[in-house]
Amino acid sequence: MSGPGPAAALARRLLDGDLTAAPAVLNLLETTTPAARAAAAELLGALSPTRLGREAPGQVIGVTGPPGVGKSTLLSELAAGYRARGQSVAILAVDPSSKRSGGSLLGDRARIRHDPADRQVFIRSTAAGERLGGLAPATRAAASVLAVAFDVVVIETVGVGQSETEVAEVADTVAVVVQPGSGDVLQFLKAGIMETPDVLVVTKADLGRVAQRAMADLHAALRSVGATGTQVIAVSSIPPATGIDKLIGALDAHRDSLDLAARRLRARRAHALADFIEEHGAAGLRALGGRRAAEAQLADADAGRDVASLTAELERAAAGARARRP
Repeated sequence: MSGPGPAAALARRLLDGDLTAAPAVLNLLETTTPAARAAAAELLGALSPTRLGREAPGQVIGVTGPPGVGKSTLLSELAAGYRARGQSVAILAVDPSSKRSGGSLLGDRARIRHDPADRQVFIRSTAAGERLGGLAPATRAAASVLAVAFDVVVIETVGVGQSETEVAEVADTVAVVVQPGSGDVLQFLKAGIMETPDVLVVTKADLGRVAQRAMADLHAALRSVGATGTQVIAVSSIPPATGIDKLIGALDAHRDSLDLAARRLRARRAHALADFIEEHGAAGLRALGGRRAAEAQLADADAGRDVASLTAELERAAAGARARRP
């Protein structure tokens, strides 16, 4: 009699807290063959809230900001801070996709410092997908399943295009990183994304007055959109790093304030709709009666269902609608 399939075996390893399963999980989720996609759907189902009886316990954090602002350096210190507290950390660094292979370029992974012998830290570069700055479906799926085993899962985005809004759909908490004296604050105001972050992080706090001015500008910008509850934290990665413990505290405080089940339910439904649209495009949406009709159908589904089954339900509904047409 054969043993469990690869998806069931991986699910069991994650449920048992086996962090060494992470590479195999990412490999499965990033493989696009029909067999791998079926196995990935099985994995997501096995680790869904319905099967678990609860939400995955890991904290999912999105870290975004303009290129070159120091996100990778910050993540090096953030990972060290979590490890000092005895927590395991998985980092999914979203790199620009290779135009030839579709794979990630591995730059962010190389820049994040960590002890390669520490099995409690997992770092993987993932492709950004087709849209500039967007999150590939595999990254979204990986964040949800790794949160079963890891204490903290961080998604670092390239900070352009769709990344700010899409990481907000996936993460429990979003930290936006800015650099003092760079004009980032003005760019955020122009782009209208000041409502996205749950925590704002000003790097290079060691610059003194320039960093203080950036913090003042960010507080003013937040007041202008009524987001007065968003914390602004200044950090410096120059040894000895400062502000990291305060940042971790702010991230924890935001998560503690959440209705986590409601936030993740919205994330799963948004993920399912994004996957459906990526696969079937505007024609698929039209078959469902448009975006609002698709969202209404997802809203009627069981709250604990996984993304793959929700996407499959949309596909069945679209196929049925096409079949009923004269």
